[in-house]
Amino acid sequence: MTETSGPLVGHVHSDDIPWVTIGPVGLQVLRVSPDTWVVRNRFEAGFQLPTHKHTGSVHAYTFSGRWRYKEYGIDYHAGTFIHEPPGSVHTLTIEEDSDILFILEGAFIEYDADGNITGVTDGESTLNAYYAMCDDAGIPRPQGILP
Repeated sequence: MTETSGPLVGHVHSDDIPWVTIGPVGLQVLRVSPDTWVVRNRFEAGFQLPTHKHTGSVHAYTFSGRWRYKEYGIDYHAGTFIHEPPGSVHTLTIEEDSDILFILEGAFIEYDADGNITGVTDGESTLNAYYAMCDDAGIPRPQGILP
């Protein structure tokens, strides 16, 4: 007898999702749902995101490299798993070329130096940007991104 307690487990293999690159940032989008998005980034040393806040929790795993949040003074290197509670405000700074998996809930709100909101990013806008980068690079849009 075979039982299932819910829908089948979804899966995607990173080899089936192309990398797109814009400047010092490589991007794979692995999952986008209304409340959660999962991306893998490859950042070049010296890259820095604007100061930002997350409206939901963030989990991240570092495959390689070294990075930090400017405000905290802690280096996160290969093998490090982190959890950010909702409302965390920080500035991601890449110390060494890094490969990081992020699992994000909610949105990402960017601020300028004066504390003004300059942008809001969520799963849907990230997926749209990813598809546009695929189109610009002549890469077929992948079919395996999980909902």
